[in-house]
Amino acid sequence: MSRCLVTGGAGFIGSHLTEELLAAGHHVTVLDNLSTGRADNLKGLGGHPRLTIRTGSITDQMLLAEVVRDADSIYHLAAAVGVKLVADDPVRTIETNIYPTEALLQLAVQGGGKPFFLASTSEVYGKNPKEQWTEEDDLHLGPTSRPRWAYGCSKAIDEFLALAYFRKHGLPVVIARFFNVVGPRQVGHYGMVIPRFVDQALSGGPVIVYDDGGQVRCFAHVREVVASIMSLMGTPAAQGQVFNIGSDKPWSIRQLAEAVIAKVDPAVRIEHLPYSQAYGDDFEDVRRRVPDVSRLKQTIGSTPQLGLESILDDIIAWKRSQIASAAG
Repeated sequence: MSRCLVTGGAGFIGSHLTEELLAAGHHVTVLDNLSTGRADNLKGLGGHPRLTIRTGSITDQMLLAEVVRDADSIYHLAAAVGVKLVADDPVRTIETNIYPTEALLQLAVQGGGKPFFLASTSEVYGKNPKEQWTEEDDLHLGPTSRPRWAYGCSKAIDEFLALAYFRKHGLPVVIARFFNVVGPRQVGHYGMVIPRFVDQALSGGPVIVYDDGGQVRCFAHVREVVASIMSLMGTPAAQGQVFNIGSDKPWSIRQLAEAVIAKVDPAVRIEHLPYSQAYGDDFEDVRRRVPDVSRLKQTIGSTPQLGLESILDDIIAWKRSQIASAAG
């Protein structure tokens, strides 16, 4: 039983991780400014004797030092996230994703070398044209004139920093690049595609597909992703390495929209919207994003396996329960 700090612990992935850490017997301190995380994500844990919730920003150096001092391990998930947020406010993306990570790494070293999990993203690969991306592949980021690449670039710098602290100070760091993590509690406000499609279908449509819908993505359930995180943190061989975490089963966005509609209401229409109208004229997207997860499999013996059909059933059921509670 140890004391864990989860930055961004009221967020979508962070709240699920917090639940599982508590279930495993740990004490958990959540630090979240609730800008994209939500207090409701932790309401099922209200009054838990081993949970402490601190509302504040990871940019607050004094608060950061305080919560790190009381922790045995750090799970750093707080970040500016979502394609829409990044496109709308690249300054916030850069400031939130780089400086606090360096501060946390410094505090972890000063505290004696606290185990450190860094949540990164498939966005760091940029426009890499390969069919599947491996952790040692080159990064193909777009031009600085396109704000869309600020997120991937900022998280790549986070990775460089974390690996530098591992090499220079021996800090036990584990880095995970997430690929389209989905599940209950995820919202569509920041560009996340499945909750957006489900919300649109449940409200009678239309389901809005950006561009031609030929973009290819893989979707992993948050429960399996969290299980992978916890396994990696318990595996000494994972330290100082980067891991893709996600499903490797590809779906086009058009296929995804059709699957959601088939489960919610086959009468709902699909409409296509140009990227320029959704995000502005300077937006670029990635056509194909499929991870090679063999390193994850070799290290912990498993990878996310739940199929998209089952994932959609879970998300739709959760969304309907939310609607029923609100009407309640």
